[in-house]
Amino acid sequence: MALPLLRGCQRFPSIFSFTRLVLKKSIVLNRFGPTRLPRCSPAAVSAAAAATVRPYSSDRGDQNQKVVVVGIPNPFIWFRTRIYYFLIRTYFDKEFSIEEFTEGAKQAFCHVSRLLSRCQFEALDGLVAKDLIGKLEEKCNLLPSDYKTALSADPDEIMYTTPGDVGIFYDDNGRKFVSILMRFWYLTSAQLPDDSMEGARIFKVAIGDGEGETETKRLLTAIYEFQREFTKGVPPDWTITRIEHSKLLD
Repeated sequence: MALPLLRGCQRFPSIFSFTRLVLKKSIVLNRFGPTRLPRCSPAAVSAAAAATVRPYSSDRGDQNQKVVVVGIPNPFIWFRTRIYYFLIRTYFDKEFSIEEFTEGAKQAFCHVSRLLSRCQFEALDGLVAKDLIGKLEEKCNLLPSDYKTALSADPDEIMYTTPGDVGIFYDDNGRKFVSILMRFWYLTSAQLPDDSMEGARIFKVAIGDGEGETETKRLLTAIYEFQREFTKGVPPDWTITRIEHSKLLD
């Protein structure tokens, strides 16, 4: 089964300004289709984000989370990726939209991270490059249970998502590929030791009306690289070719 990128998603906010995001609670998970792709090594993402979380109760009793995010991109990479987006639309897919791709990548991230957390590696077939699945299985099997729990990202706990580097390349047989690196910031309630999570922000989140019990959450980051072959006659499917969870699956 293929996981098409969703159309009609919300616009990606400007990364040069303070942005207030209200997290949504309805995200539909689909699947990526099978594609065997060679791995590539794009430049690292040059972005940093800081987030503060303030839960509150609405008049209807529903709890929402408001997040203020400051993005600090590398200007050269920001400008270069915009050129690549233009080239993708011009020469590969005229309907390509980085906003829609970002939303689809977020859904895939939640789904795949949940499978990794549960060690359901067979279910990764068709979603993740075959040569990567074995490496992930080897790493995940060595993780303590709390670390495995921290791998799973719930859609409501994703604080910020941003595209990183973009690559367009050809192999020796003339096949055409596009790779897009995505970075995610998400909260987890998993109990992780402080000494192994240096640099991870810790938040006290109120439960209910904010006057009772509080819950400790950590802000973690993950990098997923998506790759698609644009050779004529090849199914239009994206495959994950790189997965990194900071301090968990480095």
